Amino acid sequence: MHLKYEDFKKILNIGIELSTEKDRNKLLASILENGMEITNCDASTLYLYENEKLTFKIMKTLSMGISRGVEGEPIEDMPPVPLKEENVCAYTAIHREIVNIPDVYNSSRFDFSGPKRYDALTGYLTESMLVIPLENNENELIGVLQLINAMDQDKNVIPFDQQYDIIIRSLGSMAAIELTNLAHMEELKAQMYSFVEALTTVLDERTPYNASHTRNVERYAGMLADYISELHQKGECEEDFDQDRKEKLQLAALLHDIGKMVVPLSVMNRATRLDKGIEKVDERFKLLKALYEVDLLRGRIGEEAYEEAVKDLEEELAFIHRIDSMGFLDDENYERVRALAKKQHVGEDGAVTRYITDQEAKYLSIRRGTLTEEDRIEMENHVVVTEKILSKVRFNKNYAIVPKWAASHHELLNGSGYPKHLSGDELDLETRILTVADVYDALTASDRPYKKPIPREKAIGILKSMAEEGKIELRLVEWLSQALEREL
Repeated sequence: MHLKYEDFKKILNIGIELSTEKDRNKLLASILENGMEITNCDASTLYLYENEKLTFKIMKTLSMGISRGVEGEPIEDMPPVPLKEENVCAYTAIHREIVNIPDVYNSSRFDFSGPKRYDALTGYLTESMLVIPLENNENELIGVLQLINAMDQDKNVIPFDQQYDIIIRSLGSMAAIELTNLAHMEELKAQMYSFVEALTTVLDERTPYNASHTRNVERYAGMLADYISELHQKGECEEDFDQDRKEKLQLAALLHDIGKMVVPLSVMNRATRLDKGIEKVDERFKLLKALYEVDLLRGRIGEEAYEEAVKDLEEELAFIHRIDSMGFLDDENYERVRALAKKQHVGEDGAVTRYITDQEAKYLSIRRGTLTEEDRIEMENHVVVTEKILSKVRFNKNYAIVPKWAASHHELLNGSGYPKHLSGDELDLETRILTVADVYDALTASDRPYKKPIPREKAIGILKSMAEEGKIELRLVEWLSQALEREL
């Protein structure tokens, strides 16, 4: 055999193919399949060097239709090969030498009892064999490629031509380098995810409900990505989410609320209008009752006035407790709060004790929810802080877009969101998905201290209303609803 230009061109093309493959299982399969194609052989086994042994990773035999381990599934019935020189694959791994065996059954150089037992069990006949070490550019052993039964044009088994050695060695070297690079990339990814886990743990320690929210948004976003991929495969959606795109989306979901680390807990965990401040009001009303008793005992007021004052205190305190957890404050109750804010007790020495302070009156006057306008601004600022925090993190080129998605999850399609009032095409599909997932969990969460969970059907209805107002994408709401329905 004489190497031709086409042979070297094929090697270069294989090198390009290997260097662009980011899926480890596909890369391993490509190594084996290209080795078989170049040498025109019938069978092959790829071993990886793990824990000082050679582990079976992929096995293929074309003539028998055997293909195992191609999708990464373990080959559990084939025990790892120990590094003992009598085994041809182990010898290749130990000495980093290519071994070419023209006829296994007429060779006494190695212990071929294993292949012979396999032949006896399957009816296969192992004849020629070419075994190649896979080494990276740092001379580290990555694995071994074993090619079996080279064939001529008439499908007759022949020995492997020795001139294949240079091609297969080149293939093995390129493959090993790419496997090493891929391992480094996976390590970097693991480091990045561990950093994200550390940040979400900080949030968890500050307020347990937020960590649950983060995980839920990640889950709903992933659910939508999977559903979109299914629709794409059916030809019903132009968008698609491969594993890499889905991972980036879920990473953005994990990071989307990082800015809440700087939001005061008094704002983030405010369960009612007054929250824990209701205890101070209770104590003050006890004091007010005592002050009126002193007035009665000293003759400053009569029995009837005292009883009226006590009754008024009881009614006002009951009113405060009632509206403290009320979802919406109507005009009548709002005006009553304003009147209550003016009530006070003036002691004999002129000391004034107000029924409620200006700050309490401000919180009790909140029309909807539990936050004042100042609180709301501080809460909304968490997306600005998220962007600021993530701007300090060096994301590689593949993940560079993640901070933008994470920091834009409160933007809305009609520009009414915050903080930058982005709209329409300025919002990537990933951002739109995060927004829908974020709102859905906010509505249905059962661990929020300030609200009761909303049933799934009602939450989807609210999301559809938001879509009708042009705030979010209707098809994403419908797809989320269908994905959730399928999980029930």
